[in-house]
Amino acid sequence: MRLVDLPRTSSFRLALVFLALFGIAASILFGFLYIRTQDYLIQSVDSWLAREAPGNYASPVPAIIARFNAHAQGDTDMDRAFTLYSADGTYLAGEALPLPNPVPRFDQPFNFRVPGGQHTRMRFRGLAHRLESGDIILVAQNMYDTREFDEDFVGTALWGSVIAAALGLLGAVIMGAGTVRRFDDVALAIQRIVGGDLSKRLPTQGTSGDLDRLGHVVNGMLDDIERLMYDVKGVCDGIAHDLRTPLTRILAGLERAQRRARTTDDYAAAIEDAIVETQGVLRTFSALLRIAEIEDGPRRAGFETVDVETIARDVVEFYEPLAEQKDLRMSFSCEGSAPYRMKGDPSLLFEAISNLVDNAIKFTPEAGFIAITVMDRAEGLTIRVADSGCGIAVADREAVQRRFHRTEKSRHMPGNGLGLSLVAAVARLHDMTVQIESLSAADDASGTIVTLLLPGHGRAQAHT
Repeated sequence: MRLVDLPRTSSFRLALVFLALFGIAASILFGFLYIRTQDYLIQSVDSWLAREAPGNYASPVPAIIARFNAHAQGDTDMDRAFTLYSADGTYLAGEALPLPNPVPRFDQPFNFRVPGGQHTRMRFRGLAHRLESGDIILVAQNMYDTREFDEDFVGTALWGSVIAAALGLLGAVIMGAGTVRRFDDVALAIQRIVGGDLSKRLPTQGTSGDLDRLGHVVNGMLDDIERLMYDVKGVCDGIAHDLRTPLTRILAGLERAQRRARTTDDYAAAIEDAIVETQGVLRTFSALLRIAEIEDGPRRAGFETVDVETIARDVVEFYEPLAEQKDLRMSFSCEGSAPYRMKGDPSLLFEAISNLVDNAIKFTPEAGFIAITVMDRAEGLTIRVADSGCGIAVADREAVQRRFHRTEKSRHMPGNGLGLSLVAAVARLHDMTVQIESLSAADDASGTIVTLLLPGHGRAQAHT
């Protein structure tokens, strides 16, 4: 991270904007408080002047002189001044304050300054009144406290502004530095992803911030991209591996017919074998195209409210004859309260459940059982297909949901390894999860339970 990068970060700029707005708001607030406090202090002085001054107007001049001189002797700091002047402004009694010349106005408060010590000037606020004799009374209040308040208030405001600006700038630097570090980490992760490391994910901090939410969305997208890329690679490998065998058999059969066939029946047999093998290849491609069609997002637009119990029951009725031919016991049951409804595509759900039942029939030995159950549980609406077949090893349970993947137990069985891939595609389209378990937790070969779960759609939710 470089300091020169900080001013270009949005968080640093945003912090500066808020700092400026805070400074403007604080200045307005301080200005308002200053003006209101000044008004209050001046009004307090004016109230005192209005109370004290009129009490001296009716007194005889000798009494005024005596009273003012007595006050001057007791008020050495000259906080409050009572002074008597002659008609021409000559000092007669009281505090020795020079009378402003000219007097700004009589019988109304006014501000004035008088020379103080050490080349200073003292501020006063006073009220002057002309007696009937022509003499002038001046009652004044020293504004030293007001000046001290001004200095303290302005000093406090300035220091507060400096400290706030420093803290705000420090906060902006910290926020900007944190943002730069996060973006550096994100940029490094993106560079590794662009370089081909699709397992890399954008770093998150475990909060609900904007960058974390964006990171979770992008990471989810990367999960899908990684899965799709893996599927593409698996498809290519699967096509190369699984289609090579039937194509090789077709080629070998045609070459053998070319060399050995002598009669029409020989050629017809060779052609029949080639047709059968070609149909198998076409079925594989049809299954791949079907999976691609299912994974196409716009299929969601055609979703409707479907009854899962009805769909599952139709599947059971369709496969019961095949199960009976293999001497398999097939049962169907529901748990929880009906109806078992969800939003989905009925034909795709029928196809997914059919694939699960077809696999169960294919891999369950004679005299075994298959149980199809629709359940309404608190965790969600559940479709479960259980069988007493050969089971799926824990290590293969995720892999069997990918295209063309076949376990060692199933390689001798007919099929192309796309059945569970189609089921997984239908489940993703319906926001369902696929869970594969053993019938017995202690033995992977004791049968298989495949569950389609729609989270958050059980009980009350499923009935709405």
